[in-house]
Amino acid sequence: MPRVPGLARTPGAIACLGRNRLAPRRSAHHCVRVQTYEIRADYNRDTIAVYQAYSPTIGTAAVEHGRFVEPFSRHRMTWIKPSFLWMMARSNWAQKPGQEMVLAVRITRTGWEEALALAEHTSANRKVYADPDEWRQRLEHTPVHVQWDPERTLRGAPLDARSIQIGLSRHIIDRYVDEWTVSIEDLTPLVREIHTHLRDGRADRAKQLLPADRVYPLIPELAHRLGIDR
Repeated sequence: MPRVPGLARTPGAIACLGRNRLAPRRSAHHCVRVQTYEIRADYNRDTIAVYQAYSPTIGTAAVEHGRFVEPFSRHRMTWIKPSFLWMMARSNWAQKPGQEMVLAVRITRTGWEEALALAEHTSANRKVYADPDEWRQRLEHTPVHVQWDPERTLRGAPLDARSIQIGLSRHIIDRYVDEWTVSIEDLTPLVREIHTHLRDGRADRAKQLLPADRVYPLIPELAHRLGIDR
């Protein structure tokens, strides 16, 4: 999508994020007005889908067991992302080495919001921290990191709208694996199908296959912690 001058300085932006439940059904591009900072996700009453990409060795074992098992490591930070298109840009549609298998991990909303409540930003967000010293101290002692990166279009171009990533450290990853995870689905066949349509010039068909998303509701305290304007 062409960049709109001044987009990042406005409270909302028009973004073509693919198929989502808030987009006009008759819109050819499925464009919606989004806040610069907001969480968009595929969620229901109890769970939310987050995306990760792994090697087939790790991914296959996780799908077979319905949870992460060895050779998945619990001793390093793992990043979870509710944006499907951001994951596609990161993994190059499951073509990057070590990211050939894309997983949709369904976790409890209780666990997701617990992680958000503990999260500290990877950079000193002035809307959240009084000064850099406060930020450094809080970041040093938290088990959860939060980072906002440019959301992506279907073709991987960066948008001014931001997409959230949550980093789970080794101090909390057991909760993610043993308590929060409800199911793990292999999305690699879907990823390849969408990418084939896109590569062959069938962008409209590719958009129709994208996982749906919508704005995730947050209580004011969580929104403030994440740097989201209300």
